[in-house]
Amino acid sequence: MEIDRNKVITQEELGEPAPIDQVGGLVEAEMKRIEGSAKESVAQGLQDEELEREGRRLKEEGKREVEEERQKQ
Repeated sequence: MEIDRNKVITQEELGEPAPIDQVGGLVEAEMKRIEGSAKESVAQGLQDEELEREGRRLKEEGKREVEEERQKQ
């Protein structure tokens, strides 16, 4: 049994993004949220208020981006 290449329609031809491209933004947003949470925890241990604020900001930005990406899907 052979595949007729003339009958195959690709995602690109249909204008559909590949599944990996669909989740790329969500993965980046989750990573940002996790990085922010880690920075916040380290800053609390070091008692570094500036780093803690940066960690909180990054975590909140990541949460917002995660929600935006989930709404797109």
